[in-house]
Amino acid sequence: MELERTSLLQFLSELSQDAGLTKLWQGTDCCKWEGITCNQNGTVSAVSLPYRGLEGHISQSLGNLTGLQRLNLSYNSLFGDLPLGLVSSTSIIVLDVSFNQLNGDLHELPSSTLGQPLQILRTSKNLTTLLFGINFFNETIPDDAETYGFENLQFMDIGNCLLLGEIPLWISKLVNLEILVLNGNQLSGPIPTWIDTLDNLFYLDISNNSLTGEIPKELMNMPMLTSDKTAAHLDASVFDLPVYDGPSRQYRIPIAIPKVLNLNTNKFTGLIPPEIGQLKALLSFDVSSNNLTGPIPPSICNLTNLLVLDLSNNNLTGKIPVALENLHYLSTFNISNNDLEGPIPTGGQFSTFQNSSFLGNPKLCGSMLGHRCDSADVPLVSTEGRDKKAIVAISIGVFFAAIAILLLLWRVLVSIKANNLTAQSRREDNGDFETFSFNSSSEHELIMMTRGMGEESKLTFSDIVKATNNFNKENIIGCGGYGLVYKAELPDGCKLAIKKLNGEMCLMEREFTAEVEALSMAKHDHLVPLWGYCIQGSSRFLIYSYMENGSLDDWLHNRDDDASTFLDWPTRLRIAQGASRGLSYIHNDCKPHIVHRDIKCSNILLDKELKAYVADFGLSRLILSNKTHVTTELVGTLGYIPPEYAHGWVATLRGDIYSFGVVLLELLTGLRPVPVQTTSKELVPWVLEMSSQGKEVDVLDPTLYGTGHEEQMLKVLEVACKCVNNNPSMRPHIMEVVTRLESINVGLQTQKSVKTIQLASYT
Repeated sequence: MELERTSLLQFLSELSQDAGLTKLWQGTDCCKWEGITCNQNGTVSAVSLPYRGLEGHISQSLGNLTGLQRLNLSYNSLFGDLPLGLVSSTSIIVLDVSFNQLNGDLHELPSSTLGQPLQILRTSKNLTTLLFGINFFNETIPDDAETYGFENLQFMDIGNCLLLGEIPLWISKLVNLEILVLNGNQLSGPIPTWIDTLDNLFYLDISNNSLTGEIPKELMNMPMLTSDKTAAHLDASVFDLPVYDGPSRQYRIPIAIPKVLNLNTNKFTGLIPPEIGQLKALLSFDVSSNNLTGPIPPSICNLTNLLVLDLSNNNLTGKIPVALENLHYLSTFNISNNDLEGPIPTGGQFSTFQNSSFLGNPKLCGSMLGHRCDSADVPLVSTEGRDKKAIVAISIGVFFAAIAILLLLWRVLVSIKANNLTAQSRREDNGDFETFSFNSSSEHELIMMTRGMGEESKLTFSDIVKATNNFNKENIIGCGGYGLVYKAELPDGCKLAIKKLNGEMCLMEREFTAEVEALSMAKHDHLVPLWGYCIQGSSRFLIYSYMENGSLDDWLHNRDDDASTFLDWPTRLRIAQGASRGLSYIHNDCKPHIVHRDIKCSNILLDKELKAYVADFGLSRLILSNKTHVTTELVGTLGYIPPEYAHGWVATLRGDIYSFGVVLLELLTGLRPVPVQTTSKELVPWVLEMSSQGKEVDVLDPTLYGTGHEEQMLKVLEVACKCVNNNPSMRPHIMEVVTRLESINVGLQTQKSVKTIQLASYT
């Protein structure tokens, strides 16, 4: 301990500017110093001093910290070389020295070149994260084919260094690599065809270089982009990736780190490979500012998870595929400055895109460009024979279309009649339940619920459009089952969250109906308030209270380096207690009872006081006449689905109990349900196995060690293990869960937050 304290003070003394750390690093216990983290043995395991304004050399004394696993000195003004003892450490796991000035005079500082630190770091067998960006300017990237090491490297960033050379072959040997950032350099040559041999790679940023050639088909075969498999190792709390503009973690997506291909601002030629449609897990595809030609491949419409699609500043021709309307999560879309022609689609998300997304294509037409499409925009058939064939085809098409329309009208009439019967049945079951007729509202009418908003607070759809800046992408705060969630700020300062549903009509309508039905009758202090809803064309809108602190999932799994101080155990316990009360209400007090079917951390929202609200009733079902709900689909979220749902499709209240037990385990361990970083097992079987071996303490979140709350945590663990019992009949009733949690004294006052996560999740 004394050696580590002395080494840290030596590091401090060699800085020319310590930004006040001398005053903060006082006392004999260095584990209590600002930016220092120790393990259970009292050994320094992490030094985190980003954005401190530190200036000077990095002291050799840091090499004496033999237990150091994480070093973050990013965003400072450090210069010179990396200490030999530090970079050759076998304990180092994460090394982040990005955004500094580690170059200097190469004659005086020969070890400051990029090649030598990379060669030395080969001996760091445990290194998983290497961030060198904004350093080592104008050097040549090492291309030694015999380079070896980095066996465990998962994230490498040497971007924005203006490096010369080609993408080196030795990167192909990084078999565990998941994120590769080489943007902002001067790299030349083609994308290597071995790129698809990196089986774990899902984030590739090679933008702003001078790369040439065609986009290889091998890039379209990357295993992690063709499947829904998530990264099993990377911890997003270590770093932030510059994927989207705007607030940090603006989008709620299924994984903490998005799957990305960023190839913009290079010299690529040829076509966009039609095989792009294979990358169904891709969330962002940017090939802007290249020399690509040919049409937009129709297969790109298969990328239904896309949030970002930028094809601007190329030489693309042809029409915009109408099927792009089916990309319901698409929030950033740009095809400007190409040679595209024909009408701009009007469905899906297209009404939310700015005019600038389409400029520089003189042959495009559409209302948003002020250029109406007419018959001249429709391709003509040149021969008489083809004219006759076309007439026959059109006649047949009209005939079958008429039949389809009649069938659709019949189905709608049957559906309306069934809805009326269901509504009548519900009114008979519950006299207090107010039934809403979704089909009766006009397209501009906004129906507000009676939740205390006065007459003067009534809104129109026009008000919502203005409050979201015409559903601007900058207002997006979430990504839900069938659409996006926008933050709306009214003229009086009131903030709302607007969920815009647009997707497959029957599924979207079902989610919309379920949400309104459930929340119109279920009014409780721990259920997210639904203020109103609206039907506008093919879209449906739900209006909620805005939750300043986002979701529990964000706080537990998308944390910044010091976020453990913001969600201590008393706060976690209060969140568990509040969420259990909300669940108890819909299971017991609400008439008819409601089974949620998708209880998870991202559906527990937190207001500015970190008070918990159960949210997202889009999969919920009412239990009428004390019957369970039978469905024809397996619903829920991986890791939270009760095991019995795999054998039969009966949604039950005890299924919700299982899911809530998983949430309790996340609060206790800080781990996701699947995968668990420290084991190949999923969270539930791992915890149950550890408990059976008497190792309950070993599953608790290490950030909560030594806080004096272990006894309380073990009591909650006991409740959680009962909730996730494989036998549904052995799981406790929700009232028992509430009683057990309420009996645990919160004890110490919660530490007040000094930081707010600016995200409201409604997934």
